[in-house]
Amino acid sequence: MATNRHARKSARILNEAVEIPASDQGSGSDDEEEEGSLTVEAPASDDDEDEDDEEGEAWETESFFRDALGDGSAPVVFEPHEDAFSVEEAADFRALLRRVGEQRFLDQTVRNNAVKAKKLITAFGIRPPEFMEGADDTAYYAFLQIGIARELVKRNKLPQYNTLKDVAKLLHQSKNIIVLTGAGISTSLGIPDFRSKGTGLYSRLASLGLSDPQEVFDLGVFNDDPTIFYSVAKDILPTTDKFSPTHAFIELLQHKGKLLTQYTQNIDNLETRAGIRPDKLIQCHGSFATASCVKCKRRVPGETIFPDLRAGKVARCDACIKTVAEAKKAAGKKRKRGKSGDTWRKKRYSEDSSAEEEEFEIREAGVMKPDITFFGEMLPDTFYKRLLELDRDKCDLLICIGTSLKVAPVSEIIGLLPPDVPQIYISKTPVTHVEFDIDFLGSCDDVVVELCRLVGWELKHEMIPEVLKLETVLAEGFKSRYICTRREPKESS
Repeated sequence: MATNRHARKSARILNEAVEIPASDQGSGSDDEEEEGSLTVEAPASDDDEDEDDEEGEAWETESFFRDALGDGSAPVVFEPHEDAFSVEEAADFRALLRRVGEQRFLDQTVRNNAVKAKKLITAFGIRPPEFMEGADDTAYYAFLQIGIARELVKRNKLPQYNTLKDVAKLLHQSKNIIVLTGAGISTSLGIPDFRSKGTGLYSRLASLGLSDPQEVFDLGVFNDDPTIFYSVAKDILPTTDKFSPTHAFIELLQHKGKLLTQYTQNIDNLETRAGIRPDKLIQCHGSFATASCVKCKRRVPGETIFPDLRAGKVARCDACIKTVAEAKKAAGKKRKRGKSGDTWRKKRYSEDSSAEEEEFEIREAGVMKPDITFFGEMLPDTFYKRLLELDRDKCDLLICIGTSLKVAPVSEIIGLLPPDVPQIYISKTPVTHVEFDIDFLGSCDDVVVELCRLVGWELKHEMIPEVLKLETVLAEGFKSRYICTRREPKESS
């Protein structure tokens, strides 16, 4: 079971990096689709190795994968002795990709053997792992797919947007704003984010002894052992109906008829508490609002299992429990109706066998799982349908708030929008793997108050002090990055 868990986890590392809708692939025949894809054959395993060796190798391989892939946030510098393309050559290959599209790029490079995949991945900042030395070139196709996917979601800053006046003008003029939010918009309410060092949920989960805290949200791990998730669920279960000033700002955009859609990665369901209408909200990773049985799929209001979540007790499906009880009762009645004699024995054997088979199938009631999206689950269909069929062409401004943009495919919204759509980023810390037009660094709640001040809007919320003085200054060395901090009022003498 542990080995399977490692395999699922290693697969997730690759899937998170490459899971993006292809922009230039049609829905042709099976043969055309096969020709347009890069397939990878996994190396054969040695059946004679014991389980410990397999697990050790799995973790070592995963470590090498992480080292090779990185997170795309920092440039990879290749040493002179490495068989890698120069900076200029790499730039030419990336430009070719954007000019001709993915399929023609592959046709002109690896498919006609003009360049080996092992070397081509260096043009996308990926270093060939040492443990793959001597492998067939097709083994590097997965890395090439990752490099291509990362490149195609990058965007260039729009040079005309830099100043605070530009921000005010954008807010005034925009009528179809997409707001992409992460955990940072709820931290002021005491709800932890995921990745902050020391205070983030993943840091707090380190005491569980898991090799990777993200296993808590791995679907395979949940199916194997739901007690792991239930032991920490109370730490992420919403404990308040309050919403933050940032939530209120997004509702203000809705009230003014400017909100196209809010795409939230949060599972606390506070957007609905703030008044965001269902037709304006895409909960990309689901929420605790509902829960479903993993066996019979029955869905119930989330509050139904809240007591079990808070107690760290695995919640079971009431419908399954009822079915089990009825099956046992029916099986008992069949036994009582029998008569003596060989005919009775034959009939009893048949009926009892049937009852036992039915009882075996539903012997244990299904586990209730909150309807949040785990690693290994697809995002809801509404995510892609809404983004690709409606919002992408209508959006005239993107505001990204409180997210590190580390989780695909939600993070890829940035690159899926038309390149001429201005983008604003708001968070405590900057991101380096995405280039926004204007950045605001500081508390999300403070920044949205500043945005409302710039545009002349009144933002009302109980958490906003009556006297709040903010200082917004241009960050040193930047022309469109601002640092927003509170200025404590001077004490009167």
